[in-house]
Amino acid sequence: MVDKVPMTQAGHTALEDELKQRQSVERPRIIEAIAEARSHGDLSENAEYHAAKEAQSHNEGRIAEIEDKLARADIIDVSKLSGDTIKFGATVTLIDEDTEKKAVWQIVGEPEADAKKGRISITSPLARALIGKKKGASVEVVAPGGAKAYEITKVDWK
Repeated sequence: MVDKVPMTQAGHTALEDELKQRQSVERPRIIEAIAEARSHGDLSENAEYHAAKEAQSHNEGRIAEIEDKLARADIIDVSKLSGDTIKFGATVTLIDEDTEKKAVWQIVGEPEADAKKGRISITSPLARALIGKKKGASVEVVAPGGAKAYEITKVDWK
């Protein structure tokens, strides 16, 4: 059985856009760079050629990775979700019990996680601690920086 990759529609669209960019812009640009470097002669000592081949390998690897994720995508429409129990797609407001700092996180699929944008992966330690909890509950998360305790003050579906 192939594991599904949960993601929001926005995350799926972003992956499709990246795939198109890599296939229609990056791939031809890299092929052109390889051809240009090849025209300079001896390939064994041609740094431009080796750099272009490495870029090609990286790009093709990323294309394969994106195609795999899109093939296994399980698109979840967050707007149709509701309830007060935290699950995939929930936007959760937390208060750090030590610092009283407020943080807001949306639980999303791994491909679209971006801490700077307030989105954490369903597989992250914090998301795993939050799943199944409700507003008012306290959770303790063991993170690389040590254990942190949070109070859940709000569960939203956006």
